[in-house]
Amino acid sequence: MKREDYNIHIIGAGISGLIAAKTLEEKGYNPVIIEGSDRVGGRLKTDIVNGYQLDHGFQVLLDAYPMAQKHLDYNTLNLQKFVPGATIFSNAKAQTIGDPLRDLSLLFSTLIASVGTISDKLNILKLNNALDKKPLSEIFSSEEISTLRYLESKGFSASIISKFFKPFFSGIFLEPDLETSSRMFEFVYKMFGNGHAVLPKSGIEAIPRQIKSQLKRTKFVFNTKIKTINAHHIITEKGEKIESDFCIVATNTVGLIPDVNQKYSWKSCDNLYFTTKTRNIKKPIIGLIADEDAFINNIFFHTSLKTEKRGAEELLSVTVVEDHNLTEEALITKVQSDLKRYCNIDDTVFLQHYKIPKALPKLHSLRQTISPSETQIKPTLFVAGDQLLNGSLNAAMHSGERSAEDLILALEGDF
Repeated sequence: MKREDYNIHIIGAGISGLIAAKTLEEKGYNPVIIEGSDRVGGRLKTDIVNGYQLDHGFQVLLDAYPMAQKHLDYNTLNLQKFVPGATIFSNAKAQTIGDPLRDLSLLFSTLIASVGTISDKLNILKLNNALDKKPLSEIFSSEEISTLRYLESKGFSASIISKFFKPFFSGIFLEPDLETSSRMFEFVYKMFGNGHAVLPKSGIEAIPRQIKSQLKRTKFVFNTKIKTINAHHIITEKGEKIESDFCIVATNTVGLIPDVNQKYSWKSCDNLYFTTKTRNIKKPIIGLIADEDAFINNIFFHTSLKTEKRGAEELLSVTVVEDHNLTEEALITKVQSDLKRYCNIDDTVFLQHYKIPKALPKLHSLRQTISPSETQIKPTLFVAGDQLLNGSLNAAMHSGERSAEDLILALEGDF
């Protein structure tokens, strides 16, 4: 049988599924992607609401990700850079700190900031130097402890942990106590140090759209949810039976594959958008709320970056990582109260709320890579997703590539 004649399906048009299709196409296969929603992207989606460009959750691309450098064309994404630092709100006062070696405008504010001691700032320089030299393979083979214990072991004060590291990395890890593995901290910290946090001018969905545009022989079937996946056929929720020789499941597998117990825990968050008349953070830099009793974690004025779509007023994104049982109305009220109390922002008009129940996988024993054979769960069934490695765009791409390589191994016996 010719390569193009194999009936290969990919369930899910997120990043893992798209990269799996790209890898298969490069070897001469013509996969079919079945997606439950109306477009590609998975967790990377962007909506236009009242003329404003809204990502599903505050997300950035770290341009130092090795897999992103391999699979994306940064030039055509028109990437907008964030300032390498943060504006920290504490006791209703704002201080800006950052890396003056990459942005000289941050030098004075960082030197005079009361966030952290002189010893803390020296420890940051030591950490920067150590992780710059530490290869990723060594990071992901290091002993795993919590990020909080890791920072304490490096000699950082309780003040800089609570005022900077905790609010900053809580927004990345989507948990408020820095329980996430030290491997993930070192990986993310190194990626920030080796490059920039960036965002495509047209929003985060530009990334999956670009990968889709690279696919020339892949067929897409949208608005089709799957009920069951078996060795040689797929059953949709509408009862349609789709014959399949091989299948890559690049979405949540729970309940889809009989006799396969794929249980993962997930972290959730809330992302709320507001319009404001003015913005109190002028630069494209994240705002962190360091007060321990604050409900909100971070804020960002998207209108500080260039965007394809722009409404008439300023656009403010707010992230909540705390667990809660609030109604949407109560949540909005609570967030607006916190914005006024901690950030002196009191002219907000609610625009949109995204509840993201499966924003990141909750993982232990994080890994950088897997061998292709680890993605195969049955002779004709394979899995992909960042839950196999670590919660990152880099991991999602890597797992998609590896699952496709494993499928090719099963077909050809060599790769």
